[in-house]
Amino acid sequence: MRDIALYIAGALAVFIAIVHGVLGETKVFATARIEPAATRRLLRLVWQAGAVAWLAGGILLLAAPSMGSPPARHWIIGAAILIYGTASAFNAFSSRGRHFGWLVLAGAAIFAVLGW
Repeated sequence: MRDIALYIAGALAVFIAIVHGVLGETKVFATARIEPAATRRLLRLVWQAGAVAWLAGGILLLAAPSMGSPPARHWIIGAAILIYGTASAFNAFSSRGRHFGWLVLAGAAIFAVLGW
């Protein structure tokens, strides 16, 4: 059961990363007018760095059940709980709960807790 919870947490994390990256490029930066161009490029890279980090966390969560090291499993899960839990809290606070992203991020954190 714990492994299934980690697979769900990892799948949610990968889903979050892909949606975050795609929506950033197709909705946010496609219409945003940011000057100068160097600032626009920097903001795009920072946006995508977050998506890559969430993707890496999801991949680690998917790999954690097959690891033979309980300490490695716990460190991966602990980091995921911190990353997705914090992102969920900040998203909920900044959007006053109106953005669906905090629910999906919270789901990844909760399933990671269940996989501990």
